Amino acid sequence: MQTSKKVAIIFTGGTISMKVDPRIHAAIPALSSEEILGMVTNVENFANIEIINFGNYPSPHITPNMMMDLSKLVKKTISRDDITGVVVTHGTDTLEETAYLLDLTVKSEKPVVVVGAMRNSSELGYDGSSNLSAAICTAISDSSKNKGVLVVMNNEVNAASEVTKTNTLSLDTFKSPEFGPLGIVDNDEILYYRDIISREHINTDNIETKVLLLKSAPGVNSDIINYCIDSEYKGIVIEAMGRGNLPPEMIDGIVRSISKNIPVVLVSRCPTGRVLDTYGYEGGGNHLRKLGVIFGGNLPGQKARIKLMLLLAKTNDMNKIREQFEKDEYKKLN
Repeated sequence: MQTSKKVAIIFTGGTISMKVDPRIHAAIPALSSEEILGMVTNVENFANIEIINFGNYPSPHITPNMMMDLSKLVKKTISRDDITGVVVTHGTDTLEETAYLLDLTVKSEKPVVVVGAMRNSSELGYDGSSNLSAAICTAISDSSKNKGVLVVMNNEVNAASEVTKTNTLSLDTFKSPEFGPLGIVDNDEILYYRDIISREHINTDNIETKVLLLKSAPGVNSDIINYCIDSEYKGIVIEAMGRGNLPPEMIDGIVRSISKNIPVVLVSRCPTGRVLDTYGYEGGGNHLRKLGVIFGGNLPGQKARIKLMLLLAKTNDMNKIREQFEKDEYKKLN
């Protein structure tokens, strides 16, 4: 069977490309892109494949600047008339950050799918080939158009803007805790059950890397915040407690940061739910909003940091950054 659909697979590394080195008894990058693709049986019946080698990196080695380089490569590739869709293989530890950055920076109706593996090729039940085949099926499906960047693992299709890694081991680790998957891959067909109501796009080819992600806990004070200010960081994201509340010892650092036009974005350390200005005590969400803290909705800290990095590459206008994060809440306040 011949097909006119062409999928570019950009290989970046990760567990999907690893096997155990018998000398050190640990998994390392080892498989070539051709070897990985060779495990996907009958792929030629579904799509013509073009291999693009970005690298063979463990995902903790991926930096924000490398993510931007990957974004530029995806934009260049997806713009070609002969390409139906793009698949990106990636290590799972930082997959959700790269997928979200691509979702914010790549604007195309064509499908872009990010995929990885939880087991290396030396383990029984290696899931790399099945995940890659499901990603290819997703990329060639007309129903995958205009859905932004998708993450396909364990036969589930999730939106890059919603998905997160929830378990260190499970094959179904990538989930969208708030709303569930967009659809599934069943018998090589894509079945979508819902859509994304609104999508964002940040038009930039640059990224500001000096953005801190800080997790709050009882008794945490302003020391780290003050260090970041003195070290000329450009933005701070704080994972607050519950609905969006912080220990009062952090207030001095936050006030100092905002006074120096360094935006402070607040999200929750809870796995689901949005932050809101519910509580009025010192360090409560209402108090923090009045100080000028920006509310990050239901984004997890790692994604809020990516978004702030991209926005800071475009502007240091606190109001414009606030508007991008708060949207409807910003309109009510202004």
